[in-house]
Amino acid sequence: MDLGLKGRVVLVAGGSSGIGLACAKEFAAEGAHVAICGRDPDRLAAAERELAGVAAGRVSATSVDVTDTDAARRWVDGVAADLGGAHVLLVSGGSPPVGTAALFEVADYRAAVDRVLLPAVGLALAALPHLRTAGWGRLLFVASETASVPINPLVLSGVTRAALVRFAQGLAVDVGRDGITVNVLAPGSVRTPPMERAAARLAGDGDVEAQLAAMGHHSALGRLADPGEIAAVAAFLASERASFVTAGVHLIDGGASATGPELPHLTGVRKDTYA
Repeated sequence: MDLGLKGRVVLVAGGSSGIGLACAKEFAAEGAHVAICGRDPDRLAAAERELAGVAAGRVSATSVDVTDTDAARRWVDGVAADLGGAHVLLVSGGSPPVGTAALFEVADYRAAVDRVLLPAVGLALAALPHLRTAGWGRLLFVASETASVPINPLVLSGVTRAALVRFAQGLAVDVGRDGITVNVLAPGSVRTPPMERAAARLAGDGDVEAQLAAMGHHSALGRLADPGEIAAVAAFLASERASFVTAGVHLIDGGASATGPELPHLTGVRKDTYA
C-alpha cells in the first residue's frame, strides 16, 4: 500500500529510541525525509545510523531540549529550511513519575506539565506555519493509554495526556480546512528501553524476559506491544489514506482496557454466586 509519504518531510521529536525511533524508521522506509531530535548525543548518533540503514530519503539527527520553546522552534525552522518544508510532526517522549494523586505536590504537577504537555504544544505551534505553507500536514502526538483510560498510579500521566488530547482536538478544528489533521496515539504497555529497565529492576537476579511477559499478560493478547506496532499506526495516520481521520484518540493497548481491572477476589467464583 502506497501511503503517499515519499518525499515528505517528517520531524520526530523524541526520535532517538523506543516508539519515537520506531516511528522515524517507519517514515524513512516509506521514502520520507526524516529529522529526529532528542537530548542524548550518543543515542541520537546510533539512531541516525539505524535510520540511514532503511532510508530512501535524507535523515538528520539533532540534540535539542524540547522543553526550551525557543530551541524547539529553531529546530523546526532549521529542518524546514534545510529539507525544503515540513509536512509531518510526531511528538514522542518520556513519562512523568508514577504515583497517585495525593502523593504529589503542586510543584510536581507543574513539572509534569512543563515536561509533557508544553513541549508538545510548542512544537506543534512551531510546525504549524510550515504545514500551512505546504497546504498539507499531519500532527501526531504519542501519548499513553492514560489519555483514554484512568489508571490510578499514573495520575500525572493522565493529567498531562488528557490536557494534550483537548489541545489536539481544538487544534484539529482550527487547521482542518488547511489540509492538516491532528491525532493522538494512546499506546498501552510497549517493550521500550524504559520498560526493559523496569523489568530488570523488578527481576533482580531473575529472568528479565519472564518479568516482561508478566508485565504484558493483562492485555487481551497476553503480551507487550512492539514499538513497530505503534509505528505502523502512526504511519497510517500520517498518510494520504488517513485524510479524513482527525481529532481522534487512538487507543493501542492490545485490548487491555477491554480486559478490565484484575479482581483477584472474583477468581474462581461460581457463575451463580453474586459478586
